[in-house]
Amino acid sequence: MSLFDISWTVILKTIGQILTAGVAITAFALLLNALTFNLQDRVARSFALILACVVIVYTSEAIASASTEGIIVEWLLRLKWVGIIFLPATYLHFSNALLTLTGRPSRGRRSLMVKLVYVFSFLLLFFVSTNILIGPLAEIDQPAPYLSQTIYTSLFAVYYAAVMLMAGYNLARAFKRGVTKTSRRRMVYLFAGATAPAIGCYPYLVYGSGIFATYPAAFWILVILSCMIVGGFLVAMAYSVAFFGVTWTDRVVKSRLFKWLMRGPFTASVTLGLTTIIRRIGQYFGITYTAFAPIAMVGSILLLEYSITLLAPIWEKWLFYGPDRDDLMLIRSLEDHLLTRKDLNQFLEIVVASICDRLQVPGAFVAAFNQEDIDYLVKAGDDRAFREIQSSSELFHFTAKNGKEMNDTFFRWGEFLLMPLIYESEQNGQNLLGICGFPWLEGKEMDEEHAAAVRLMGARAAMALKDRRLQQQVLNSLVALQPHVNLIQQLRAISRYDQSGILSEEGVLPMEDFTSWVKDALVHFWGGPKLTESPLLNLRIVQESAAAHDGNYSNALRGILKRAIGQVKPEGERRFTGEWILYNILELKFLEGKKVREIASRLAMSEADLYRKQRIAIEVVAKVILEMEKGVHENGSVSTDDHS
Repeated sequence: MSLFDISWTVILKTIGQILTAGVAITAFALLLNALTFNLQDRVARSFALILACVVIVYTSEAIASASTEGIIVEWLLRLKWVGIIFLPATYLHFSNALLTLTGRPSRGRRSLMVKLVYVFSFLLLFFVSTNILIGPLAEIDQPAPYLSQTIYTSLFAVYYAAVMLMAGYNLARAFKRGVTKTSRRRMVYLFAGATAPAIGCYPYLVYGSGIFATYPAAFWILVILSCMIVGGFLVAMAYSVAFFGVTWTDRVVKSRLFKWLMRGPFTASVTLGLTTIIRRIGQYFGITYTAFAPIAMVGSILLLEYSITLLAPIWEKWLFYGPDRDDLMLIRSLEDHLLTRKDLNQFLEIVVASICDRLQVPGAFVAAFNQEDIDYLVKAGDDRAFREIQSSSELFHFTAKNGKEMNDTFFRWGEFLLMPLIYESEQNGQNLLGICGFPWLEGKEMDEEHAAAVRLMGARAAMALKDRRLQQQVLNSLVALQPHVNLIQQLRAISRYDQSGILSEEGVLPMEDFTSWVKDALVHFWGGPKLTESPLLNLRIVQESAAAHDGNYSNALRGILKRAIGQVKPEGERRFTGEWILYNILELKFLEGKKVREIASRLAMSEADLYRKQRIAIEVVAKVILEMEKGVHENGSVSTDDHS
């Protein structure tokens, strides 16, 4: 008996069963991904319910097709029907959530229909355990086991199709409301991805037909094609849903999903396939157990994980980074080369320990300076000798005054011999970073070899302190930038599918940050980085107004601010009364640039009261700008008149 004696039907059956299990694995992996990263979004939550149903259907089918015990097979097929029953409800739920996201919230009818379908699905669970909705396990010789049909099975098929058509209608409406080319493309992925599982999970198109008992190979070919289509479109659907409820860039979403698909379902499916093939070949030759199966399992997992780890940086760089790959790789390398406080202390401990060993002194220390005092002290040897140094400011002031002049020469401070740690930069010249010291008897000579070694170690300590200070500046910049970046990413995430509701979503736009941006832009109204680099430049109203200002976005933002202040102005002649107080503060402070004391005197109020009223006035301007932005999204145009 040889491998060539195995029939095509057996081969196709094995492939079909492996792919069926592969779809179940993929659905389960995507379910875990959805539950981990974007469960807060209602679209993602409803999609997770669809995945749960697909997992139940395909897992039950995969195990049932490979089982021989009739009771177990029938129980698994009835469990499969649990997923089939709830699938229409989850699809309707998903389509309603998606349509709501695109700016068409339910007025009560769609939500009520979703609830009714869920209730009906729970009622149908009772009939799964009986032979009313579906019959017992069919005894007819078929390529795969199935439950026989009843008259209610056909009625359920009509119900299944009707609810799926309703869900499809909602998805079509959501597609028409796509606001960008990207969102429309993802809607196509959703529409196509949703169709495949809806059809592939319904068994009556292929099961129970006598023609497949005659031609089992045709049945398994159809199963293989169905699994490939369902698995592929399920991934496409998950790819589109992965963008909902997250503020990551497209690059990050794609990279996370692709890496998880490779490490999760791809690795698991390949491992399962190899193990199944080896085990089936062994059974064909009468070998009930073969040691090659566990070897192939372990080997495939290790090799695949190793290959993914090795190739991940390459595919991320070329598939997801695009023309910005150099900048992104530079940021990525920052984490690998970052010199943390712990890393710096470890290095400085090596330096002071080396000085002790080299000079045979009882201790040594390195004191790092900040702008006002000793920041921290790294020491080795006798701790008692350095207690006064850490608490004393005399060493800092003495070194700060004389250290740069002494450069890398040694000088005495009490019982210690000290050497300043200095680095030179083209912009700032010499910079004193700290001091290195050790006990040294007065009048004792140090030979040149030891002195050169200490200078070299001091230079390396200075280099480490310099790198740490520069990296700290970078980190501080990232901390200051983070709130702005977070909000811009939130705005990007929402505007993918519904620009008309971007500014009305509660909890999405932090009003405090937006008001702070408006205040900063007003402070630099006549010029400055808070205006020219303001995040408000990303508003659509500013971008569309730029055309009327010769493409100058700063002037466009200045015009928007002026228009917003103009809308705060009451009707009639200008007065210095209570109803004019907010407008007068805005005009005098930001448009005319008056001093606080002068404005307070002119408006007959205290400076403290002026600051309170100014805060209220800025909040009003921020709300006016938000309304203007919302109007642009709803009407599709913006007035370029900057006069009030």
